[in-house]
Amino acid sequence: MLEIRNITKSFGADQVLKGFDFFVREGDVVSVIGPSGSGKTTLLRCINFLENADSGTIRIGGLHADFSRIRKKEKIAMRRKTAMVFQNYALFSNMTALENVMEGLVIARKMERPAAKEAAVKVLSKVGLASKLDSKPRELSGGQQQRVGIARAVALNPEVILFDEPTSSLDPEMVDDILALIKDLAREGATMAIVTHEMQFAYEISDRVVFLDKGEILAEGSPPEIFDRPREDRVKQFVSRFNFKRAPEYYL
Repeated sequence: MLEIRNITKSFGADQVLKGFDFFVREGDVVSVIGPSGSGKTTLLRCINFLENADSGTIRIGGLHADFSRIRKKEKIAMRRKTAMVFQNYALFSNMTALENVMEGLVIARKMERPAAKEAAVKVLSKVGLASKLDSKPRELSGGQQQRVGIARAVALNPEVILFDEPTSSLDPEMVDDILALIKDLAREGATMAIVTHEMQFAYEISDRVVFLDKGEILAEGSPPEIFDRPREDRVKQFVSRFNFKRAPEYYL
């Protein structure tokens, strides 16, 4: 479980996160939607401590910390409970797909290399890259690189996987494959927080949807509550541009 209370974050005079609560229950998928610049990516980066929130508290599993007083040791312990999938893949260009997945297991999880290799091969096979173990990022398509990124996250066996616009850098024909892979993870019970502009995907996969705008949560609820029956005018305006064709139960 992930729980954040009263998180704030500013960049200079610009307050990006304005003191809201955010949570993801174990086994749930929560999609964070909203216009560009609303603070969605900053929220994920604060959860993963790639950015330092100014105030608030965070709980992941049995660990709890105050953002304003957190120590380096606590950050490391918290970070080990999450894994991030980035929109730009963030792979090591000089490493093969296998080495990219192994790196976190060896460095962060202190796993012996033979065990790390076995785990990496298993998860890369799971995401359809058994034949690409020795390929470097430049030899892979965008979709394949993102699969490596997802495999790297899954291999760490985190309590929460954080997805930051996992399809935004992909060609349109590759998007569906990555979304299908994330749906498979959801079916297997992975706990996930997903920032996405893929509204149909958010409708289909989410247990809960959070609408973020100008650093504040304006609405949260089930996909039908947010997309089919929104109460807030700003949310109505945002979702009115999308045509939702199917209900989530058709997929999950």
